[in-house]
Amino acid sequence: MPTRTNSEVLEVAGREVTISNPGKVYFPRSGITKLDLVRYYLDVGEGAVRGVFDRPMALKRSPNGVEGEFFFQKRAPAKPPPWVKTVTLAFPSGRTADEIVVTDVAQLAWIINLGCIDLNPHPVRAGDLEHPDELRVDLDPGPGVGFERVREAAGVVREALAELGLVGWPKTSGSRGIHIYVRLEPRWGFDDVRRAALALARDAARRAPALITSKWWKEERHGVFVDYNQNAKDRTVASAYSVRPTPDGRVSAPLTWDEVPVCDLGDFTLKTMPARFAKLGDLMAGIDRSAAPLDSLLELAARHEAEGLGDAPWPPHYRKQRGEPPRVQPSKRRTTSLVTVAKAAKKEDALAGLARWRERHPEASAYVGEAEVLVDSMRGRRTTWTRVRVNLRNVPDEQRPPAEPPDPDYDPWEKMRSSS
Repeated sequence: MPTRTNSEVLEVAGREVTISNPGKVYFPRSGITKLDLVRYYLDVGEGAVRGVFDRPMALKRSPNGVEGEFFFQKRAPAKPPPWVKTVTLAFPSGRTADEIVVTDVAQLAWIINLGCIDLNPHPVRAGDLEHPDELRVDLDPGPGVGFERVREAAGVVREALAELGLVGWPKTSGSRGIHIYVRLEPRWGFDDVRRAALALARDAARRAPALITSKWWKEERHGVFVDYNQNAKDRTVASAYSVRPTPDGRVSAPLTWDEVPVCDLGDFTLKTMPARFAKLGDLMAGIDRSAAPLDSLLELAARHEAEGLGDAPWPPHYRKQRGEPPRVQPSKRRTTSLVTVAKAAKKEDALAGLARWRERHPEASAYVGEAEVLVDSMRGRRTTWTRVRVNLRNVPDEQRPPAEPPDPDYDPWEKMRSSS
């Protein structure tokens, strides 16, 4: 049995990196040790560093290998070596943390020694933490959906990107799916990038409705789900060349587009990847030269919104977003056909809001006649105000618009509350 009590010092990029318990077995099925894992990352170091370069990283630590428990550590260890870089990242909750930023193979080896098997960087660089330079398409197959369907879905996404003038860089997820990265000019915030990713997901689903879905709720999904929410702030995915915590040590492997239709997940492991890397080099070496603007995808999002497609659900721990549909799975929602579309101090403003609602939802509006529009004069503090409601009783379920705030959304009691 390999000893667990010794250590080994490696000379890496001009630094001495101590590997504690180098003989500790991390992958029992194959006998791969902690030191084997470190040496794998050194063998593919150029590509692995490029996949995380200058990005804050949440540490996913598995100190007892793939069969032990893992935990996420957002904050850097208390006393990293002086040559390990950190940056202060703000989370949606308002909290902050100093996270590790890798820029060379010595820093990479140091975090692998902490028990990290795979690498999970944020889609931003340390110099600009609010503007992602990477849109991430995560193709996630549902239960019983084979990898051949994921490969087909990747081809559909590639076609959609090409029509928008964008280049996709594919890689296996190392689990069951495929990731496609789009390098961006870092000029847009997280919300815009997520909005663009949602538009791309919906476009892919329209192109291949029997194969692809953009539906967030699992009970509504089929085939391959395009997880647009991987682009929300504070979400991370395994980077290129990351080893995944699977029994056979599969790797998130960059691919050529010619390989996508025929590749097999089992072909890419920490045992086979070094030889592939030595032969082919880093297949993502050119990704930084493909940085593109987000305009075409945002224009697509605007067209969808004009058709009546509003926001889609966010992950449950995010604050409720304006225009977001209910965060209740469809089977548990209380169905109602009466929705408030406008509240205004003046009747003409409320009716203008109704007109905008009809423009946003032309398909549903076709089923809404005068009898289905209720214009109510409501008593306020000193004056009346107008509420407009629409009865959707005649609108087919599949064409009913998602829930959205009234437009305008007048509150007759706002001044009273603000003065109290």
